Amino acid sequence: MSIQERKKDHVDLTAYSDVFYQKSTGFERYDFVHNALPEVNPSEVDVSASLLGRRFSFPLFISSMTGGYTEAGSVNTIIAKCCEKHDLPFGVGSQRAMLEDESQIESFSVVREHAPNAFIAANIGGAQLIGGLEKDKIELLVQSIQADAVIVHLNPLQELMQPEGDHDFKGIEKGMEHLITNLSVPVIVKETGAGISGSVAGRLLAMGVDCIDTAGAGGTSWAKVENLRDRQKNPMHQFDDWGIPTVECMNQITPLRESFRFDLIASGGIRSPFDLVKAKALGADFAATAQPVIKAIKEEGEEGLDRLIHKWKKETRLILTLLGCSSFNFLNETHIRKI
Repeated sequence: MSIQERKKDHVDLTAYSDVFYQKSTGFERYDFVHNALPEVNPSEVDVSASLLGRRFSFPLFISSMTGGYTEAGSVNTIIAKCCEKHDLPFGVGSQRAMLEDESQIESFSVVREHAPNAFIAANIGGAQLIGGLEKDKIELLVQSIQADAVIVHLNPLQELMQPEGDHDFKGIEKGMEHLITNLSVPVIVKETGAGISGSVAGRLLAMGVDCIDTAGAGGTSWAKVENLRDRQKNPMHQFDDWGIPTVECMNQITPLRESFRFDLIASGGIRSPFDLVKAKALGADFAATAQPVIKAIKEEGEEGLDRLIHKWKKETRLILTLLGCSSFNFLNETHIRKI
């Protein structure tokens, strides 16, 4: 099966099938501390936030999803237009297909045409860095979309479940060091839903990674996605719930700020503004989501995604108002409680 067919399988399954973890993200274990005397007007609440030195209208990163198959161009166009309009950062899907088949470049490069001012992150899998990615490919990775950052996704669980997956993970660390040395833009490292532990985050930060994206368990299970594909003849559903919950990832990673300067994105089961605000209260700089976005696009196109973003911004303003916070600068752990 080609990479293009595999990518289409992934998008269809995540939009329409039950591919979620049985275990939870951990956000449900927290509740907000209601402020009956907020002294804040919702219309004056500032929901902007910063990531990697740039200010955005809202702390929501549209996670990497698609690229490298026929329909990807139209999906990426919608995401690009909305992120340009709403001043949100986003990442393209894995560019491996583009590096192997240059006819796929357009499904990625289209994003910059529709989002000339947006923050766009390139994307490559850790397994593709083994042996050191050639300099011309690193340049193509960035220049094809005029990337503002590069995401390296780590997905050993998904690869092991995937019939056509990469099962060799030795050398990724050296390959990542080579990439960082040859890049002039920040590097974001994320999982694909099984989470990044504190010990792994420490290793990444020691090599010079600028931002960690938790991509913890509790949202889409990519092991489950792979096990549900028609091509999967030997599914291993016992691994469907493997991973570190998102909140646990955050609890392990945030203490590393005593030793390293880095940005933290909370992702993995971010399904609502309530999750986003809780993540911010627990120390994240940003939150990221993918499944609600792809679902909105598949069901209602550009208008659906536009409505989703408006809804999240509005509800976030109301949450901050009820916490007595005029902006995220005043939000901290005292605004939530364990239940």
